[in-house]
Amino acid sequence: MTDSTAPAIAHPVLPLRVGVLFPSQIMPISASRAESTAAMEAALASEEKTLVVLAQRDRDTEVPDFGDLFSIGTLAVIKRMQRIGDTIQAIIQGGPRVQVTRGVSREPYLKGEFAIHPEPSDTSTEVEALFGETKKLSNRAFQLLQPEAGMALSEMARNIAKPIQYVYLLGSIFSLGVEKEQALLEAATQAEALRIMHDFLTHEVQVLELRYQIASQAQTEMSRQQREYFLRQQLQAIQKELGESEPGEAEVTELRRRVSEADLPENVHKEIDKEISRLERMSPAAPDYQVIRTYMDLVLEMPWKKTTEDVLDLRHAREVLDEDHFDLDDVKDRIIEHLAVMRLNPSAKAPILCFVGPPGVGKTSVGQSIARAIGRKFERMSLGGLHDEAELRGHRRTYVGAMPGRIIQAIRRAGVRNPLLMLDEVDKLGSDFRGDPASALMEILDPAQNVDFHDNYLDMPFDLSSVFFITTANTLDSIPRPLLDRMEVLRLPGYSEEDKLQIARRYLVPRQLSQSGLSKEQLEITDSALGAIIARYTREAGVRELERMIGRIARKVATHFAGQEGESGLPPSGQAGQTVQLTKVIVTPDGLVDLLGPERFFREKALRAKRPGVAAGLAWTEAGGEVLYVETVLLPQARGLVMTGQLGKVMRESARAARSYIRSQAKELGLDLRKIRHAGVHIHVPAGAVPKDGPSAGVAMITALASLYSGFPVRNDVAMTGEITLSGLVLPVGGIREKVLAARRGGLRHVILPRENASELRELPAEVRRDMDFILAEQIEEVLNAAIPGLAGRTKGSEPQAALDRIDVTRRELQYSI
Repeated sequence: MTDSTAPAIAHPVLPLRVGVLFPSQIMPISASRAESTAAMEAALASEEKTLVVLAQRDRDTEVPDFGDLFSIGTLAVIKRMQRIGDTIQAIIQGGPRVQVTRGVSREPYLKGEFAIHPEPSDTSTEVEALFGETKKLSNRAFQLLQPEAGMALSEMARNIAKPIQYVYLLGSIFSLGVEKEQALLEAATQAEALRIMHDFLTHEVQVLELRYQIASQAQTEMSRQQREYFLRQQLQAIQKELGESEPGEAEVTELRRRVSEADLPENVHKEIDKEISRLERMSPAAPDYQVIRTYMDLVLEMPWKKTTEDVLDLRHAREVLDEDHFDLDDVKDRIIEHLAVMRLNPSAKAPILCFVGPPGVGKTSVGQSIARAIGRKFERMSLGGLHDEAELRGHRRTYVGAMPGRIIQAIRRAGVRNPLLMLDEVDKLGSDFRGDPASALMEILDPAQNVDFHDNYLDMPFDLSSVFFITTANTLDSIPRPLLDRMEVLRLPGYSEEDKLQIARRYLVPRQLSQSGLSKEQLEITDSALGAIIARYTREAGVRELERMIGRIARKVATHFAGQEGESGLPPSGQAGQTVQLTKVIVTPDGLVDLLGPERFFREKALRAKRPGVAAGLAWTEAGGEVLYVETVLLPQARGLVMTGQLGKVMRESARAARSYIRSQAKELGLDLRKIRHAGVHIHVPAGAVPKDGPSAGVAMITALASLYSGFPVRNDVAMTGEITLSGLVLPVGGIREKVLAARRGGLRHVILPRENASELRELPAEVRRDMDFILAEQIEEVLNAAIPGLAGRTKGSEPQAALDRIDVTRRELQYSI
């Protein structure tokens, strides 16, 4: 507190921009402001040479007033002064604390009256404890800053008896900041001052210890590197005395030996010699040393001339392909044709095939069988989701972590330059700012360009013309046309139910039995059970889900055989709920619910009910064919056309074309034109959560509308597909095989197809052609006559048989000759 008995004395005021002058401490200052130099000259003119030093609240204030200064400061004595131009440099020593009582003048310098502010002198156990801890922390801080100075300051501290004086000493040594230094100067008690300094030193010691730790680690690392350097120098000296070569020299010698033994092309040999010469002149510790070393390993491991000899036995190849895969005759015939050409012309280039088909039909496994049939090494790489062109072409060696492209890596793994390389999911390539991988593939898959394929990392041409490339895709729509032009497309269609049964019996069941650790004597799945699984638990073009279901049965049976707990639920009769000791499980259709749960797929019988306005269309998807029902209803006292079911742009155009045709031909079709004019129509395609598009639903839409307006239902055993025109033509569409198989799965035995698709019926399995009745139509009237019996007698050509070209494949097989 301020001593009220002490008289107020007027002194010049020296404002300090940075820092606080503590009592009894010495501070060098440099004054350049006019007010500050005037105050110092006034103090020097006095007998005591004293002035009051106050800290500024804001260091940026150029001409401070009393309101810009703290009210408590220090009475200082000028010990030494020197003028240099307009600047006065001086050394001042702090005296007692003072407090402003009144400002006397502001020009030419600040002058005010001040009263002495007594030094705190309180004592307590807390003061003693804080004083001791502050000494420990300060000694630690001094040691971390400079050990020699720390010892001197520690010795100085022993001569300071008062805690407040020790705190002032620390305040003048450490940079606390103006706010904390002023708080330390204004502290009313020794305990308060010690607490401020203790908090600051605690934080400061933590920072200093962390800095010391970081510096020590850096020094340790440097010392380790120096130690390794000296050890290497000593090792070289020892090896020289023993007559042994240095590690770098031994490595170069080994590389030259490998180059001499390798059968390298001339251009490669020259390039590798240059790299070895660079390596000889380089220190093993150089950053580029390992880069060149890794590059040379790649070059020496590449099969520049090494090949495998093809097995050109056509009979053996056919046996291998038939052993591994059922059906797929087109693919097998194409491979046999290639082997025949290679047998007659060994220099013929390998084909570039593209297997296109739904998931699960065996595209990847066919590639493995082809490699086994012709005796080639097999390598597979997936292109799905690939965005970076450098993944195929490689990275230049100037980049950190550069690697060769996937093509070169695959050939390196194969060890020969003529492997069978399968590029999976070529239709799922991406493209972004890192390049277009499809563009890189155009060079890789072009027989005219891949003779000198240039990988960015390898940086030398490599011949890819001997590589047997096979690509796979689910659809061709997303493959760029220039890339597709370089490939020969072979379609792998979906399997019929009979095909799936044979595949399950020959391949899937034995494989799942083996994987589950079961034998034929423990588990038997009857053909009827397999047929039920195919019809009721799977709906796919391939057999992947079918194999999962068989594997699920095998695992359940394996679980009970492993435990033999007795309560299996899988008795030999295939019926659940009995307690037996298992010897063999025979799975029948009745036991599938216990093994696989409720049936997953049902035929849409409700949609095939005999009500007007519903027609069964056929659609193609990446997963195979689907039966797509088209529903229509009249909207009385409404206008226009409403379409729902997530229909795409092309499908909506087909719906509008169908309605326009029905309206234009209402009289010829025997329809009530007033019903068409005075009521709107709503067209809906179920499974509304699935987007649908394409022109092949036009026939089904026009049939559904004709049925709706005429009041006659469409036959419930007929499915149809085809594109329509406003002139009444039925145009061809794609995916006939998958669509027919979908109709057969759905129990629809009569299929209406465009006449121009007749040639594609020969691709259907024989059992499908026997079971199905195909109706070829060229005009829309022919479709309506066949699909809507009640409407047949009211349209042009009253006799349906006279207008239709009906093909009964049970009596007539489609043939072709070569």
